[in-house]
Amino acid sequence: MQSIFKYIKGDRVIWAVSLLLAIISVLVVYSSIVTLAYKYQGGNTEFYLFKHSIILGVGFFLMYFAHKLNYKYYSRISQIFLFIAVPLLLFTLLTGASINSASRWLMIPVINQSFQTSDLAKLALIMFLARMLSKRQDNIKDFNQAFLPIMIPVLIICGLILPANFSTAAMLFVTSLVLMFLGRINVAYIISLITIGVVCLGIFIAIVMNSDYTGRIGTWKNRIENYIEGDAQGNYQVEQSKIAIATGGVIGKGPGRSTQRNFLPHPYSDFIFATVIEEYGLFGGVVIVLLYLILLYRGVVISRKAPRTFGSLLAIGLSFSLVFQAMINMAVAVNLFPVTGQPLPLVSMGGTSIWFTCLAIGIILSVSAHSEKELEKEVSHA
Repeated sequence: MQSIFKYIKGDRVIWAVSLLLAIISVLVVYSSIVTLAYKYQGGNTEFYLFKHSIILGVGFFLMYFAHKLNYKYYSRISQIFLFIAVPLLLFTLLTGASINSASRWLMIPVINQSFQTSDLAKLALIMFLARMLSKRQDNIKDFNQAFLPIMIPVLIICGLILPANFSTAAMLFVTSLVLMFLGRINVAYIISLITIGVVCLGIFIAIVMNSDYTGRIGTWKNRIENYIEGDAQGNYQVEQSKIAIATGGVIGKGPGRSTQRNFLPHPYSDFIFATVIEEYGLFGGVVIVLLYLILLYRGVVISRKAPRTFGSLLAIGLSFSLVFQAMINMAVAVNLFPVTGQPLPLVSMGGTSIWFTCLAIGIILSVSAHSEKELEKEVSHA
């Protein structure tokens, strides 16, 4: 065991949480892909199990690689990522693969893997905000010197994500506001921005609800109407999810014994939390929630211990983003939030979304590992 920790640095609790979430992912995905396997692979569930395991394996390799790289380098890398993300988002909007009237994906040649460009944009923006906030601490309360140059990339990235993926744009915007607050941006500016955002959201919802458009706007309208009215027919996904949760009870039906997986759309991704509760009961659901809360708590601890502002904001920004997404996914499954299509980080079946989640966790671990080294050096020189 000690030999393993020679190569694996950083917060061991986060490593353990990540491993547990991955194990849960393999078990639940294997159980919930039956209908998908019969539809596309002649009932060969092992195909998807093998593919998902390989994707998780590559993800943990990326996590390991990311945690070995000193987090200081991510300051420069964020600029490169952001420079790549903007044209990719534009390209995706214009020519990306369209699913449910949303152009979110590009296909990666050779490996034939779909790539959701907003995943790269999310990681890039959070890293870039941490960089900008840390570099402008001397003038952090100034509108022109700090707030304006920090807000411009936020508005550009969120604006490019919005047409195809409203929920991701909204989540990223909220995460950006949290980072700005923690980075000591003038609270009055943040409150003004929130007010403008709420007004714009109200106008947006009013336009959507009073429009006769089909396509993506029509999808948003249906989701909002179904959520507000509680329409069982129109809200088929949520109704099936509630049935899965209700029949799971306290202890669940047992691994692999889900019945709602045959009726629930995307039981292996968007609604995987409902599958967890159906098979493992309330206990399984609580365990999942606790694992994400532990991840957030450890992220806060790492942030507080980090000797540099950039590392501190990087750790808390990425931790909050992952856990916020997880909470949105679980809220949708229990009908506390309209259907969004957000995966459960490191648990839902996916491709590049898992890889970017692993990269984010790896960067948090890098802050943890290299902050410890910096503090040790400071103590030895004292």
